[in-house]
Amino acid sequence: MKLLNVEVVLNREKGIQQAESEQDRILKELDDGTTSYAILSHRWGLGVEVTYEEMIGLMTLEDRKRDEVKKRYGYQKIIKCCEQAMKDGYKWMWIDTCCIDKRSSAELSEAINAMYRWYQNAEVCYAYLNDVDGLLFPTESDDSKFEQSNGWPEWFMRGWTLQELIAPEQVEFFNKDWVYIGNKQRLAPTLEDITRIPRNVLMDGLVGKRLSVAQIMTWAAERTTTRVEDRAYSLMGLFGVHMPMLYGEGKNAFRRLQLEIIKETSDHSIFAWDPRMPRAGSVLAEDPSDFRGYGHIRKVEPDDFGDKLVKYIEWKKLGNPWYIHRNGKSISTNPLHLCRLAWLRWRARSLSQQLRTFTVSNAGIQVCLPVIPLPDSPSHFRAILACGYGGGLAAVDLVSSGSSFDRIRIYSTPKTYPEFKTLHLTHHQDVDEKRRKFTLDDKHASYHGFIRSGTYPHEFRGSAVTLSSLTDGLVVIVYANNDARSRFAVGLGYHRGQGWVHVVYDERFPAQEADGTTFGSRAYDRMWEARAKHAQSMPKRGHVHHFTKHVHLPRSIWAARVVWGRWEMDDFKVMVDVEQCPGCCDGPCRTTMTHARTSPFSYLFDTRPSLVTAAHIDHDIPLGTKLSIPQRPHNTSQLNTSRQRELWASSRYVCPSHLRSRVVGFSITVKLPNYRGDTAQGWSSSKSSVSMIRV
Repeated sequence: MKLLNVEVVLNREKGIQQAESEQDRILKELDDGTTSYAILSHRWGLGVEVTYEEMIGLMTLEDRKRDEVKKRYGYQKIIKCCEQAMKDGYKWMWIDTCCIDKRSSAELSEAINAMYRWYQNAEVCYAYLNDVDGLLFPTESDDSKFEQSNGWPEWFMRGWTLQELIAPEQVEFFNKDWVYIGNKQRLAPTLEDITRIPRNVLMDGLVGKRLSVAQIMTWAAERTTTRVEDRAYSLMGLFGVHMPMLYGEGKNAFRRLQLEIIKETSDHSIFAWDPRMPRAGSVLAEDPSDFRGYGHIRKVEPDDFGDKLVKYIEWKKLGNPWYIHRNGKSISTNPLHLCRLAWLRWRARSLSQQLRTFTVSNAGIQVCLPVIPLPDSPSHFRAILACGYGGGLAAVDLVSSGSSFDRIRIYSTPKTYPEFKTLHLTHHQDVDEKRRKFTLDDKHASYHGFIRSGTYPHEFRGSAVTLSSLTDGLVVIVYANNDARSRFAVGLGYHRGQGWVHVVYDERFPAQEADGTTFGSRAYDRMWEARAKHAQSMPKRGHVHHFTKHVHLPRSIWAARVVWGRWEMDDFKVMVDVEQCPGCCDGPCRTTMTHARTSPFSYLFDTRPSLVTAAHIDHDIPLGTKLSIPQRPHNTSQLNTSRQRELWASSRYVCPSHLRSRVVGFSITVKLPNYRGDTAQGWSSSKSSVSMIRV
């Protein structure tokens, strides 16, 4: 490493002439393992730092340029740092701004790969907090003073300073005027609160600690770097891995870092992450922020995994346990269940070597895991990881994609026993994923006082949302009219390449739930469980240009209406509207789908002219008792085929629950083809009065 000669730097500043060449005197290549030196940790300033070439050639610059360099904030920082090193008795000093020739990519790559070691071998690290002006280290968060850095000095929010805090044994903190305000040992409790790094790690470093990958990643989750690649490069030393620098690769740097980590460890917690926005594809995270909130994850050794797996099965009540409850405890009484648990425990122990072995290839990351198939989709699985928190285990959701498995997010609850399988997990982003954009137009709903009151499962703003085929994407938007105490939810879903739309109403409107979160959650669960049914019920291609679903809202004169276009169009447009529906509070509560097509009886009659009409298809919610129509049409001669009679006899209507206390009469108009011989001559109507008896 190239180190600054403290004495030469300070003598040059005082104007003392040097006998030897300036470059040879200012910087010298030395061994970090045998040299006693101090090192600086600081926050870079934009355009104010002194580079390597400026530092070694300062005296050869013309007077105006030399004066400009000396007046820089970065140059004064170097001088103050060297003065502190001289005061503490150190001859050599390392500062990243001027001790690395960044014009050489080889030297830059070497420095970044060795930087953790350089900080670790330093006698002392000076941590310069340029935004602290007090004489005491801040011990409480102050959002007004440190607004841009979560209430703490900015030094604690930078990516590179994480390793610069952990690696050195001795870290001393200075304020902006270079006044000493504390050291790492004395400030360890406060530093633990700021960084969430355990105190024993701050005091003694990483050596000998049984830390999981997820734990270390969480320390970097809130930190930022100027270059996106440095999010990965700044963590190499913490994991003890090395890789070449490729500035310009973007987020791929973090993927490469995780693959290097996998080569060194069999820690399953590298898969235990969860992004803020659901995404599908690689089992590797895109950024350290994906590990936010997973600092409690601990590794589970293969020898202990079998016992943990059995506890997981009992906790989730997988299989067929047949529990009885005694003294507040659940006890399984199914002997087959107990035998299955014993077999799984033995199986986990026999596969301990496979559980601790990862193999990386272009086919994916080969790993042995216990997986549980989901009940409603044979290609979706939940894989249980050898890591967790407390007595539980973490799990990830996977979907089969050819010979490999992609990561997804699913909301179904598996109930069967796990089985050990050797899987190839996708570690690249070019997965076979289809995304579709849903464009939502709901401005008309506000005309009647219905506004968005919440979305589920994540926040959705604006007029467009993109859903993934791998995740069985679903978003639920809740609309409410607080004055009318009425609410409904619209679901936009994407299941196995088919988009679908559904609408449900809220049967109750509690005053304390103004944001619709609970209703949105209930609606989401209902729609998710029935997503396959909703996708299958969507009208298929044909001479149809738009479709409509509407649902009557109880205790109101409103009906929610959703209109959408053809799915095969690139932009799937959905319109949400509310229309006045007089009398619906006394009529049947039902969901209706309407679409335009050729003759509605085309599926009953093969020989017919191409008559075009509007078909109205009712999907009645079964709230009451089914009642048969008590009489046929008056003109029974119109029913001159067995198919027509069968159609008439199978008609059923629903008695709504809120009408069961009274007798109600209503009329039904039936349209059937009027046949003469084998040729349909037109349409005939027949009216029938039907009474609902009290039930």
